[in-house]
Amino acid sequence: MIKPLVAIVGRPNVGKSTFFNRMAGRRVSIVKDIPGVTRDRIYADSEWCGYEFTMVDTGGIEIHSQDTMWLHIKKQAELAMELAEVILFIVDGQQGVTADDYDVANLLRMSKKPVVLAVNKIDNRNMNMFYDFYKLGLGDPIPISSELGLNLGDLLDEVVKHFDKQQLTEEEDQKPAPIKIAVVGKPNAGKSSLVNKLLGYERTIVTDIAGTTRDAIDTPFTVDGTDYVIIDTAGLRKKSKVSGDVEYYSNIRSIDAIRRADVVAVVVDASEELSEQDIRICGIVHESRKPSVIIMNKWDTVEKDTFTINKFNDMLKEQLKFMDYFKPLYISALTGKRVNLVLDSLHEVYTKASQRITTGTLNDVLHDAIAMNEPPSKNGRKLKIYFITQVSANPPAFVLFVNDPLLLHFSYKRYIENSLRKAFDFSGTPIVLMIRDKKEM
Repeated sequence: MIKPLVAIVGRPNVGKSTFFNRMAGRRVSIVKDIPGVTRDRIYADSEWCGYEFTMVDTGGIEIHSQDTMWLHIKKQAELAMELAEVILFIVDGQQGVTADDYDVANLLRMSKKPVVLAVNKIDNRNMNMFYDFYKLGLGDPIPISSELGLNLGDLLDEVVKHFDKQQLTEEEDQKPAPIKIAVVGKPNAGKSSLVNKLLGYERTIVTDIAGTTRDAIDTPFTVDGTDYVIIDTAGLRKKSKVSGDVEYYSNIRSIDAIRRADVVAVVVDASEELSEQDIRICGIVHESRKPSVIIMNKWDTVEKDTFTINKFNDMLKEQLKFMDYFKPLYISALTGKRVNLVLDSLHEVYTKASQRITTGTLNDVLHDAIAMNEPPSKNGRKLKIYFITQVSANPPAFVLFVNDPLLLHFSYKRYIENSLRKAFDFSGTPIVLMIRDKKEM
């Protein structure tokens, strides 16, 4: 089922993100009392009186500004309005009607979309300027307070009036959940350029200013019948280089994006040496136990010979010893070279992370491994391995039953893990091997 889209628009600093966060039920958008904090379109699903819909928070619209960033923000807001079924226009009831409000109202009339006008920052004590908003010519304004949660139900009643009646078919109800892809990396590695290439249109703001993307941005799309949600994130910076709490929240959201993703694309600038920050980001992905692909971007800028890829792979093996299962892919988001392989590679590692292996097959592999390399002894006691079974997927998790877990040296445990990887090709995904006493069987 395609949910109706509600675009939240208005000039800067009128409380759009505060409203969005309250409706989303969690702090999705960055809220800061300075204009221009929300730059790209931020999505969240919501529900009201049986109607399911998707909200999109947009940056504040500055109609007459010629500043590059404000022009980008305006372009993104216009795209959100074009895709929306209903536009929610939020204004500031404490400041009253401004010239910028009139400009935005004129822009909304040109969209030919249903518009619901919400006058924010209103409570029963400051209604003085509320009635001035009738001058905008957008119908009856609805007084609300996003901060206090006042009259939001009345506002949503008006919003859902514009939806067609939703009917969820049995086939749609059983449709599998979309695969969530987080795109992460340090600032200016080319994440947004890659996202735009994958989606086929300018989905996120792309400039040569490092740190342009501040929020984690979810975009649903479908390829060959498979549904995906791609999450473009702000570049992860070192803590020592995080300036201000807006940057801090961007880092937190990038980490949160990794944790809620099904698979992660780690974008690395191949024109530079692998940095400490690149390694740290890979560490976060590894510790979160997410399947991933290391996207070596800007490959077009690297001078190459016959052995260049081998040299880069060796460098990655040395620097990423803690995730030696990594899967690399060398691309150029700028030229589009090998970008067509990105989605296939991500889907491949996600599929490997999702696989479930029968207990019989697992134990055949285990017995062969033991025959090739017998378990060690410790203090005169020999390790005995009885049985292995898979207990979950994403990541693949296995339980190994032995006579005494203290007898299993980490090197032999690693040998068993490598045997499983060799047999079932878990490249690109971590696996979990838990050790249990046979008495727990």
